[in-house]
Formats: sequence, structure tokens, C-alpha cells
Amino acid sequence: HVAAHYSLWQADQEALYRHNVLGTRNVLLSARKAGIERTVYTSSVAAIGVGKAGKVVDETYQSPPEQLVGHYKKSKYLAEQEAKQAAQQGQDIVIVNPSSPIGPWDIKPTPTGDIIVRFLRQQMPFYVDTGLNLIDVRDVVWGHLLALNKGKSGERYILGNQNLTLKAILDQLAQITGIKAPQKTIPLWLPLTVAWIDEYLLAPLGKAPSVPLDGVRMSQQLMYYDSSKAVKELGLPQSDLTIALKDAVEWFKDQ
Repeated sequence: HVAAHYSLWQADQEALYRHNVLGTRNVLLSARKAGIERTVYTSSVAAIGVGKAGKVVDETYQSPPEQLVGHYKKSKYLAEQEAKQAAQQGQDIVIVNPSSPIGPWDIKPTPTGDIIVRFLRQQMPFYVDTGLNLIDVRDVVWGHLLALNKGKSGERYILGNQNLTLKAILDQLAQITGIKAPQKTIPLWLPLTVAWIDEYLLAPLGKAPSVPLDGVRMSQQLMYYDSSKAVKELGLPQSDLTIALKDAVEWFKDQ
């Protein structure tokens, strides 16, 4: 089950819980009724939360739900609880928690892909001092197949690769594209203010918000994860992220 609603906009709150939580419940119920032997449920590192002071965390960690930033993360946490509850009731379910996938065919794009799009459009004169875990989207696909064949029922596996600062990601994009990377950070209060105005003042008037408030709030935290469990137990590939970034750049340019 990978059909989640991935959005950081406040206006999508109802859709997030309807699609992610109720959708998960319905799919798992349908799988049980249909006699499906095993289900691989796609959660997210968003459901796990982040470690304090940038600490790298693994599958054993769980942020208190009330500390998860934004409705997307809260909805993914609640959806994962649906999967865990079904597993406790005897349904064969393996949970995978992808980090931030990058690569081609990011149609929407995801918030991660949007970073690349904004960079290519030279719409990032500054950057926020944050960090995240990246993985080639094709490795995420392999992670699902490996979880189906090798995963332990009721357990979760982080599908991730490398922890990188946003600055390091932008520098890699600069090397790939020849576009100059932003060199200066901005204080967090500035994008927070812009995002708040966008979401609460301009969006109700019909203007599409440019920066999601929850996205800015998430950037206050280093989102670093340890995927060694999936590497050791499943054989999760750890492909070169430079290639994934290059392929993402080429795909976005072609669009």
C-alpha cells in the first residue's frame, strides 16, 4: 500500500487523515478479506519523528506523537498504528519507512523534488540550515520487494541512505548543473513569516502558497536516520546519490 497523500499544506489537513489513515485501514481490511498472504505497508520516517539535537535515529526510536510537526507526519504516524494493530491481530504485514526519495518521475513533485525544481529555476537565493536523509527512489522500490520476501512480520525498516545537510545537497546540484548554489543562510523567522502570510492570509484569497508552513517548521530539525537494519536484514541497495540527483535533474529539465 503506497497510495498516501503527501502534502505539507494546512488546507490539505482533512484529505491527509482521510487518505492516509482511513485509506490504510480500508486497504488492510480489504487485504485480510481477500486472503492476501502478506502486505508491505509504506509508512515514512515522518512517522518515526526526529532525534533530539540532530541525533541519528533508527527503527527503535519514536517521537511522542504530539511532538510530530504538521498533519502529514501525524497522519503517517496514525496510519502506521493501523498497520501495527493489524499485525498484532495476526495479519502478515511488513512496514517500510522511506526517508526522502530522489530520482526521476517525481511527477507532483514531492517536497524533496521541489527543492531540485526551485534550484533549477534559481529560486533559492538563500538556504535554511537543515539536513535530511536521501535515498534513490529506485532503491526504495527494491526495498519494498526485499521487504516482501525477507522482512519480518510486524517490524519496520527504514529505507534510507545518506544523511546530508541541505547545503551539501545544493552544492552537489551546483556541480551537476553549473548553477551557482546559494551561499548564505537566512534566519528561520523570515521563511516562517512568509509561510504564515502565504497560508493564512493569501491562500484564503485564492493565491497559491509558495512555501508550506509545516515544511519550514520541519526544517528547524535535522532529519537524520540509520538504515543499517534494512541494509543488513533485507539487502537494501545504497546507490550513489549523485547519480540519483543527476537523473532527477535531467527528468525535471525534460518536463
